[in-house]
Amino acid sequence: MGDAGRPRRPWRSTALAGAAVVTAGLATARLGSGAVGDALGDALYAALVLLLVRWALPRMSSAARAGLAVGLCWAVEVAQATGGPARAVEAWPLLRYLLGTTFGPLDLLWYALGVLAAWGVIVWLSRRPGGAVRAASDRP
Repeated sequence: MGDAGRPRRPWRSTALAGAAVVTAGLATARLGSGAVGDALGDALYAALVLLLVRWALPRMSSAARAGLAVGLCWAVEVAQATGGPARAVEAWPLLRYLLGTTFGPLDLLWYALGVLAAWGVIVWLSRRPGGAVRAASDRP
């Protein structure tokens, strides 16, 4: 627990996990191709969103954070159907990595699976004695 009874944000474990996910995502973008590369990229994006939600909301249960992460990913994907993200990317090309540009209904599945896999790893590690990501807020 942090100051005033608040749980501490899991800085180190989130940074390490985030670095691993970003590294895997960059490797996938560079080496992957086709449907498998796209699916893995979507799953890794969703895993990173879960890690960011975990860091930002340490008091929320891990299951609720997983649900929020899936919802955020789905909201970004559905927004792509409006063309708004594509226009934003035209103005600021780096937003492509955050917002994407093209709606793909199958991406919704890969986001959910990416969050589910990352959530499972977080919960498993938090339950191990001395687990690397143990925090009071990591209980399901």
